[in-house]
Amino acid sequence: MTQITNHMPTKELQALDAAHHMHPFTADAELAKKGARIITRGKGVYLNDSEGNEILDAMAGLWCVNLGYGRKDLAQVAARQMEELCYYNTFFQTSHVPAIALAAKIAELAPGDLNHVFYAGSGSEANDTNIRLVRRYWDVKGKPEKKVIIARKNGYHGSTMGGGSLGGMTGIWEQGGLPIPDITHIDQPYWYGEGGDMDRDEFGLMRARALETEIERIGADKVAAFIGEPVQGAGGVIIPPATYWPEIQRICEKHNVLLIADEVITGFGRTGNWFGSNTLGIKPHIMTIAKGLSSGYAPIGGSVVCDEIAATVGGAGDFNHGYTYSGHPVAAAVALRNLEIMEEESILDHVRNVAHPYLYERWKALEDHPLVGEAVLVGLMGSIAMTPDKKTRAAFASEAGTVGYRCRERCFANNLVMRHVGDRMIISPPLVIKPEEIDVFIKRATKSLDETYASLKADGLLTAA
Repeated sequence: MTQITNHMPTKELQALDAAHHMHPFTADAELAKKGARIITRGKGVYLNDSEGNEILDAMAGLWCVNLGYGRKDLAQVAARQMEELCYYNTFFQTSHVPAIALAAKIAELAPGDLNHVFYAGSGSEANDTNIRLVRRYWDVKGKPEKKVIIARKNGYHGSTMGGGSLGGMTGIWEQGGLPIPDITHIDQPYWYGEGGDMDRDEFGLMRARALETEIERIGADKVAAFIGEPVQGAGGVIIPPATYWPEIQRICEKHNVLLIADEVITGFGRTGNWFGSNTLGIKPHIMTIAKGLSSGYAPIGGSVVCDEIAATVGGAGDFNHGYTYSGHPVAAAVALRNLEIMEEESILDHVRNVAHPYLYERWKALEDHPLVGEAVLVGLMGSIAMTPDKKTRAAFASEAGTVGYRCRERCFANNLVMRHVGDRMIISPPLVIKPEEIDVFIKRATKSLDETYASLKADGLLTAA
């Protein structure tokens, strides 16, 4: 029997990795010279690598391991389901128990009349589904010209042709001929970096009203939907001003435009509620889900759809769309058990009443560091902006991301996973993180900031653009 474990020295594993494994969002030639960090196991909020280091994962993998690593109960559910029904599709008028039970549970937890689930294997796939869904909906309603989807610059909705087009990251667009037609983008609600001297609330209204300007430019009879993350994740954990989402909601309703909330990161407890839409008062027609749905233990995603769209699309013949692994029974069983554990162990209460308040206090205190301009946190999702001038919120004179990369490397050296987006450092630790683990995290983060600051000072890089 082949057992995949740390059966070789690190150098040999790195050589095999470089020879055969193409990594996502990576310059493989550069990584081959450096050598990948080989992760061998995980428990709770910690990872272990092939060199024996114990690493605190303040990113929960890719925003997803909400219940922490090493949950035997989830592994056991997967094993039982594999033995009972390892796979069957949900095409051809067929279903199975895990897909049915999970859809019912998601409908119970979702806000409003979001009572229907179209399964996918990831958030990227689900956002591709959303493009098809909203265009099919308006087609059935007799408005086939209503097909344009408006999204945001620096938003992230996956890296497929559809998801990458919805996202507003030019680095993705530059590779592969994106964005696809009939998708446009408006400015993001990033007050710290783009608000200048404006009041936060005033800025939030201005950026929300950019949606109305874009709808009027295109013509409301041609705009199908607006999509946005309740809190931008991969864009740098950008929390919009309080005025932003209510105005977006008003504009969508006024112009008969569907509202899609991409909850791939913000869903399932990340913001202290089941969904970011609960936290920010959004009433979407569709929510995109993935990641925390299964705590990353099995790949699964989906679109949670309101009654009106489901009835319209479902009542008009075949919807010619789907995936081999839509509602995969093992993934669905694991996801259902994940949600049950969250309820049984009162995970949302822990986030709201224990982890968030304590982390917020420790996180905000980092604003006293000479390198930090702001530290923000919603639930267990946060970021710090690094700046050479706190008063002006200035960017660094060096190329964007230079400082962030340095800080990330110091974090890795100090056995901490904290990601950088440009010159912002972002976090989303497992929802089960305890106060004593937060202390370890902050200690390592502070040391990494100190070392970054010292290196910038030594190299003359503490200059504003």
